[in-house]
Amino acid sequence: MRSVALAAFAVAFGFLAPHATPAPPVTLADHTVPSAPPADPGDGSLPNGGQLTPFDVQYSAIARLDPALLKAIQGAATAAAADGITMTITSGWRSPEFQQRLLNNAVRTYGSLAAARQYVQTPEMSKHVTGEAVDVGGAGADEWLISHGSRFGLCRIYANELWHFELAADAAGNCPALLPNAAG
Repeated sequence: MRSVALAAFAVAFGFLAPHATPAPPVTLADHTVPSAPPADPGDGSLPNGGQLTPFDVQYSAIARLDPALLKAIQGAATAAAADGITMTITSGWRSPEFQQRLLNNAVRTYGSLAAARQYVQTPEMSKHVTGEAVDVGGAGADEWLISHGSRFGLCRIYANELWHFELAADAAGNCPALLPNAAG
C-alpha cells in the first residue's frame, strides 16, 4: 500500500511519467527494494518478450524511434488513456539483424519468402529498422488508433495488420489508402 501511495505521489509531482509503471518490490528480510527492470536486449526485441509503453525510452525499441514518431505515439497514448485505453508498444525500432531473424522465422512459419513478406519486410525495406513504424498492443488500442491516430499523424498502413502504424497522414490529417500487406 505504501509503495502505491509513493508511486501516486511521484506521478503527481512529476517524478515519474504518468505511464511509467514502478517495478514491483522485492522483499528481502525487513527491507523492500525495487526490483531492477529487465535488461534491454539492444536489438529492438522486447525484454522477456513483453510489451513497453511509448514512454519506456530506456529501451532501444522506443528510444531509437524517429523523434517525430515517438512524440506522436506518446501523444496518442496519452489521449487514449484519457478515453480509458492503455496503449502499449509490442514492437518499435528493430536492428537489421533482429528484422532478419523475424523474417527467417516467418519463412519457416508460412513456408516461403513470398508468403512471409506479407507480414514481415526485409531489413532493407522495413520501416521498423529506420525507426519509422510501431506495432501497438493493449485491448482496443489498435481500434482507437485507427479511429483517432490521424490527428497525431499516425496511420494504419496494411490491411492485414491492425497493429502497424506509421507517420503517414497528410497536412489535412488524411491517411493514405491501405496497402493489402507488407509485400505491397
